[in-house]
Amino acid sequence: MQSKRQANFELLRIVAMMMIIALHYLNKSDLILLYTQERSAVNYATHFVEAFCIVAVNCYVLLSGYFLAESAWKPGRVVSLVAQILFYSVLIPVILVCAGVISFGELSVYNWLTYVLPVETEHYWFGTAYLVMYALAPFLAAGAKAVEKKTLQFGIAFLVIFFSMWKSLLPAKLATDRYGYDYGWFLCLFLIAVYLRLYGCPKLEKKKNAVLLYAGMSLGIFLLTALSGVLAQVLAPFSYYMDMPDTYNHILCLLGSVGFFMIFKNMKPWEGKTADWVRRLSPYTFGVYLVHEHELVRYRWLEWLHVDGVWGSWMFIPHMIVCVLLIYAVGTGVDFVRTWLFGKIGRHITPPGAKRKTL
Repeated sequence: MQSKRQANFELLRIVAMMMIIALHYLNKSDLILLYTQERSAVNYATHFVEAFCIVAVNCYVLLSGYFLAESAWKPGRVVSLVAQILFYSVLIPVILVCAGVISFGELSVYNWLTYVLPVETEHYWFGTAYLVMYALAPFLAAGAKAVEKKTLQFGIAFLVIFFSMWKSLLPAKLATDRYGYDYGWFLCLFLIAVYLRLYGCPKLEKKKNAVLLYAGMSLGIFLLTALSGVLAQVLAPFSYYMDMPDTYNHILCLLGSVGFFMIFKNMKPWEGKTADWVRRLSPYTFGVYLVHEHELVRYRWLEWLHVDGVWGSWMFIPHMIVCVLLIYAVGTGVDFVRTWLFGKIGRHITPPGAKRKTL
């Protein structure tokens, strides 16, 4: 019998996606500004929220690595991911054109190329990086299990230094630094998650330590960003640090992500109606991302919800909460319909007598 999904990890999946929506709300609406542009209390508050949400993407990847370390790898899942990404990348512009939101003439040949080849063109950068990571997952997991613990530790340390440590210390843009927006960083996170699955982290098994690590690193991101904003007015190199702590591969973000992940890992398992609802909602989180981050939607939904009406106001807090919940609910509903359609199509194309696989 297939075991139930663990509600604590599925809750992390949902919370992480809501935090991602909050990050998009702040950054794509220009609510959050550099300190050299704005030094108001409200702007400090937006940076504070960002600092505590920036761990979300890393946690989403850590979740996948943690379970793929032991679960069976399915080639059909790769096909399913591609089909899901393609479904939204092509269908959304068609719907918007038919609804009159945009005209067909506004879309160039290159636009349609990114819709038809979303993975190759990184229409969704996360989708591309995640897909590559998933395709390589069985090799990475098998390799991690085959080598000694010290060898795996050395490999992870090398990747952390290469992708994270140097960029966190040096006040200059490195040619190899993509701020964590690539599959190289995802592979590093994957191996960290495999290590946590195989060997754990005794010091972080205590919930208090995990909370302190997450809160401390998030607060460190906020303070380092704020301090850099002050120093940048005197010393130009510090202007680099105003953005760097808020990147996915910064060492503070990495450590905070591990702490946040361990908080949910160490939650006591629970059952009941709440746990059942968490399990029902969590499979649609990736769809929520694909809906609201489509090129033609990622800025429009902020206009539709009138985010500009709360610029520079403390009202951004309740408005953000409502918008995050609304976007998550709409995205979940849309992906529920997509799942139902894929299920219908799957039943029609499966040969008689063959065992059907759910997309």
